[in-house]
Amino acid sequence: MKSAYELAMERLEKTSPSAKLTADQKAQIAEISSICKAKIAEKELFLKDQIAKAQLSGDYAEAAQLEQQLAREIRRIEEDAEDKKELIRKS
Repeated sequence: MKSAYELAMERLEKTSPSAKLTADQKAQIAEISSICKAKIAEKELFLKDQIAKAQLSGDYAEAAQLEQQLAREIRRIEEDAEDKKELIRKS
């Protein structure tokens, strides 16, 4: 007996079948993910160090501003990566 989830997935597959990716497309998407993670790690290392320095000096407003900057930059990097992945999926 199939679960409601399995039945729903079958209906969804009929109305809009999922795209089959080639090995090359999968490799390109994996590379984009890897680069994205590296860029995020780089930004986190740089900005978290600055945030810690700002907190130690007692400048909590600057620390909060840097935290917001970090969040914006992570979001931008992730959005760029998703855009690139979507282009690969469509090709």
